[in-house]
Amino acid sequence: MMNGVTIEDSSTHSVRKAVFPVAGLGTRFLPATKASPKEMMPVVDKPLIQYAVEESIAAGIDQLIFVTGRGKRAIADHFDVSYELEMELEKKHKNALLERVQAILPKHVSTIFLRQPYPLGLGHAVLMARPVIGNEPFAVLLADDLTLADEPVLSQMVRQYRRYRAGILGVEEIPREHSSRYGVVDARPWDDQVFQVSGIVEKPAPEDAPSNLGVIGRYILPARIFHFLENLDRGTGGEIQLTDAIQKLLKERQVLAYRFQGERFDCGDKLGYLQATIAFGKNHPEVGPAFTRYLDSLKADQSGKKEDLDLLLRCELSP
Repeated sequence: MMNGVTIEDSSTHSVRKAVFPVAGLGTRFLPATKASPKEMMPVVDKPLIQYAVEESIAAGIDQLIFVTGRGKRAIADHFDVSYELEMELEKKHKNALLERVQAILPKHVSTIFLRQPYPLGLGHAVLMARPVIGNEPFAVLLADDLTLADEPVLSQMVRQYRRYRAGILGVEEIPREHSSRYGVVDARPWDDQVFQVSGIVEKPAPEDAPSNLGVIGRYILPARIFHFLENLDRGTGGEIQLTDAIQKLLKERQVLAYRFQGERFDCGDKLGYLQATIAFGKNHPEVGPAFTRYLDSLKADQSGKKEDLDLLLRCELSP
């Protein structure tokens, strides 16, 4: 025990493995996702899944486990070697582009693709990774949740894991009226940006939400979670809910919530996706300055049009 926190059995293990549940249909973006995975939708010049992978690699992850479904072959192709493309870029001396393509997956990082045969929810997708995870702690990243931070969010969470050796849930403050979109923790302040979790509820009504801390798509979990996942009945939406397994895990071990530093965009939602495109466009090293000037020009144009309209109205109202 450490300050009331139960230490993991596998406390000597570092977080080296990450699970990416990517079997969802992406129906909110139809027809764009009819033939292309939602995780491959680009934000500026990278697909969503690549941002999640880069975040995990920055945190020290070197084994990537993708839980896929039908129609997701493009994800595997994206992280595979494309000999034809590389040869063409090399032949045309497009060395900068060649380096960017080759850097998509560093050589020290390995990938494993598992197939989820039935759409039984996030908990079931995570459970499928059990043979690969073994008895190690692991991360779960949902590519829909795109984060922008000076220090990658998963790196922040791994730092907290190293300190406390407990499960870590990435959380952010949410409007209570949005609680039905999140897993919401019942938690009390415990340390700087860290909360001691006593319960978690999947998509509660605003009046039933235990707090305003919603869980985003970033988790660090002990392998013990698999025991609870495999023994769960179906929960909300007829699916095996990861939230329900975490609730059972809390009876045995401590889980902490970490309010991360940075901004998160819900790219499973059209508005969130557009907001992410603007934020990442403004921060892009190549087009950021020009894009920012363009956005500023739109503001100025709209401001000018408003001034012209005000002037016209004043003229029309003058005697």
